[in-house]
Amino acid sequence: MQSIKRQEAPLFEEAITKNFGVLPSTRYQGSKYKILEWIDYYTKDLSFDSVLDAFGGTGCVGYMFKRNGKQVIYNDYLRFNYYIGLALIENKNTTLNDHDLDFILKKHHKIIYPSFVSETFRDIYFTDEENKWLDMVITNIRNMDDQYKQAMAYYALFQSCIIKRPYNLFHRKNLYIRMAEVERSFGNKKTWDTPFEDHFLKFAREANDAVFDNSRENKAFHSDTFDLDIPDVDLIYIDTPYISARGVGVNYFDFYHFLEGIIFYDEWPRLIDEKSKHKRIKNGKGEWCNRGEIHGAFERLFNKFRKSMMVVSYRDDGTPTIPQLVNMLGKHKSTVEVKKLDYKYVLSNGNSKEVLIIAK
Repeated sequence: MQSIKRQEAPLFEEAITKNFGVLPSTRYQGSKYKILEWIDYYTKDLSFDSVLDAFGGTGCVGYMFKRNGKQVIYNDYLRFNYYIGLALIENKNTTLNDHDLDFILKKHHKIIYPSFVSETFRDIYFTDEENKWLDMVITNIRNMDDQYKQAMAYYALFQSCIIKRPYNLFHRKNLYIRMAEVERSFGNKKTWDTPFEDHFLKFAREANDAVFDNSRENKAFHSDTFDLDIPDVDLIYIDTPYISARGVGVNYFDFYHFLEGIIFYDEWPRLIDEKSKHKRIKNGKGEWCNRGEIHGAFERLFNKFRKSMMVVSYRDDGTPTIPQLVNMLGKHKSTVEVKKLDYKYVLSNGNSKEVLIIAK
């Protein structure tokens, strides 16, 4: 990441006090985790008290607003992300204790353990023993009564699954990359080979450290943004899936279908596309992944939230173009500003700039 030369911009991490949680790290594709300082700098002086993180993802931006004392509404279309929002945004004081962890990480004679992951995903993402462990832990989490403890456990499990994957993705059948005894120019075999339980305990501690109460009623939702029915908020933060100028889109459903399947464990067998070598979940690509529909999607989105300030995270080589987005926003807002930052995403081949469009 290129350094930010604005010396007057305070480091986001400096805002941490004993009254605040500690934002956990993430390896999620497209996460704004590493540029939170920059987003914070350009939004901290805007006049708003409530905020909707409309495409919440990892929740790191919503979490930043929560630490800044705002009332935060988190939303994401993916169900597994909703549990992240529950754990980090809506959750005020629930953590995982030793008894919870002991329950999650051990087999119990009163529980019947299915073997769906073991039978379905052999030699695709994880080893046989790891797949058995996943079946057990998923089942134990599903048997927890407290929704926030359950969300915290899912968070730790998702992060554990991601960190053991080459490229941190589930986009292809490539367990062989982990297992081959060859020299590598990328990845971390030690991390890949670390037992699931060790990763889980580490991420459970991180999740516990992130929990805090900002004295606001924060909420997490799982909805298509166009169907979201909430009271008006002061500011909408928008970070949609990205389509490049060449028309190449980012489909988070395909990248993280395995994590989505964990949440829909009972329904998982009928959701799988059997033509897919890596057993992905069938899904229709929505307007955010369709070059012919994405212009209309932005128009509808800006119109839906026209009563609120809008802050759009974007890249300067995207479809629609920055001028097109500015023009769309200008139909509803009197002032539209564009801020740019040189930043290269992991796995990105280009040299595009991260953009923040502020419409008020």
